[in-house]
Amino acid sequence: MPVDYSGTWDMVSNVNFDGYMISLGIDFATRKVASLLKPQKVITQDGDSFTIKTFTTFKNYECSFKTGEEFVEVTKGMDNRSCQTVVNWKDDKLVCVQRGVKKNRGWAHWIEGDELHLELTCEDQVCKQIYKRTL
Repeated sequence: MPVDYSGTWDMVSNVNFDGYMISLGIDFATRKVASLLKPQKVITQDGDSFTIKTFTTFKNYECSFKTGEEFVEVTKGMDNRSCQTVVNWKDDKLVCVQRGVKKNRGWAHWIEGDELHLELTCEDQVCKQIYKRTL
């Protein structure tokens, strides 16, 4: 049985987000605003089907997917690019590969205790975020 990611998660740690955004080509002003935000994630899981909603006071983002099924994702709220995305289970981790303009792009989610870890990659940059379960 896969890990249950369902819940509401508040960000408590964000390392190298600016470097990650630079690799995406996000402008200076947007990066400065985004670096001040403390996103909240609401994850709904039904077996291998997921909806991940990310809320901030600046922009919101929603992504729905079923593990193992490739889909076209438009990264609205970040760099607004279209990419071919697939999310798979790797043990208890959700591992996403996003194929498009940017190389080595994707993310991984995993849970340790009451913490949700998110590792974002783009080209040679890695951003590490930690969220705490609130609900």
